[in-house]
Amino acid sequence: MPVAALRLALVALALPCLPARALDVTAVPASAMAAPDAAATAAATPGAAPARSGREIYASFRDGLADPGCLAEQSERWRRHFAHVPDDLADQPERLLPLFGYVVDALRDSHLPTEYALIPFVESGYRPGARSPSGPAGLWQFIAVTARKHKIAIRPGYDGRLSPVDSTRAAVRYLRTLHGMFAGDWRLAVMGYNAGEYRVFGALRSAGQRAMDADPERLQVPQITQAYVRKLQALSCLLVEAGERDDWLRAIDRPVPVLAASVLPAGASRLDAWAQRNGHDAALVRRLNPAFADGRVTRAGSDPQVLAPARAAGPEAEPAVAAAAAADDRPGPIPSAEGFVADASDLVAATVAAATARTHVVARGDSIWRIARRYGVGSAELLERNGLARDSVLHPGTKLLIDAPAVPEGADADTAPVAN
Repeated sequence: MPVAALRLALVALALPCLPARALDVTAVPASAMAAPDAAATAAATPGAAPARSGREIYASFRDGLADPGCLAEQSERWRRHFAHVPDDLADQPERLLPLFGYVVDALRDSHLPTEYALIPFVESGYRPGARSPSGPAGLWQFIAVTARKHKIAIRPGYDGRLSPVDSTRAAVRYLRTLHGMFAGDWRLAVMGYNAGEYRVFGALRSAGQRAMDADPERLQVPQITQAYVRKLQALSCLLVEAGERDDWLRAIDRPVPVLAASVLPAGASRLDAWAQRNGHDAALVRRLNPAFADGRVTRAGSDPQVLAPARAAGPEAEPAVAAAAAADDRPGPIPSAEGFVADASDLVAATVAAATARTHVVARGDSIWRIARRYGVGSAELLERNGLARDSVLHPGTKLLIDAPAVPEGADADTAPVAN
């Protein structure tokens, strides 16, 4: 069964399940929920662009957490590593809060836990133009192969990984699929996001666990994948604790623009010109949309979208919601505590042997160590899987098998499919 069809089947066969985490709701402090006077005043100004305060964004984030409490066994290492994030939100509201709010909104609209909104802090520091020397790019740090798999356009003059609109839509769509696959357990979903869903299902099978009542700490997955969950837990705890401080809440209680995606009209060729015609700060629009190289708008069979402060009205600003919905073939939202999620452990175990394992096409300068580190596998394991010796020479264009295809119980390992 193709992976895409499998994922649709998982949603269609969703079983009623209300994970305890989804019902564990801690009340948000009244101070965090208070209506901010500054944002209300700005929003009431005739002709002003819609705005809200950082406290409103924070309240929405806090209300959407699946695990709003702080675990006793919090990783001090990652708490120290991300201790700057609450201060950054307070000190740089114009850089971080609008994008953070945009991602929180996308997750809440899809009925997903807002722990996922912390992933861009880990991946890119919420910088849309972030690039890693090893290849990943954008808010969510997609590699090119993964980006194309999730329908993110990459073409001359336009890298959709650097578009908060394209990359966030793809990330939320994928996270929603994982969330349904793993019975609403955001920790397992994050592991799948980091290491691949079939690796996590294989770990569940090896541990004799089901997604519905799994203990992720006991799963045999790469250390980098376990650390990924701990990073998000530490970040969540830091922000929850910050929200209990009145001084921090006052610091983020300032108006920030509500960001929205708009389809660029046919005649738009430069971001600066489009921004000026629509009353936007051109520098802000360029910073939010680094996908357009040098601010040039390129077209290749689709209407490009730009992220900018929402407007009550404008001569060229066309909301992109309808266009995105028409072009998106994803299933409907997967509710958490209010609906159904599936434990797909058995279904995936029965079909995983037919799924395509991850592969890597060798590029100039690649080494076994670097490839293994990128995908979170062992060097020796990678060599053995591909029939290579330690002194083997890697030739550009060679396709390496990253994952060993899982074999359902009772199947002959010799007949398991391999990448070609």
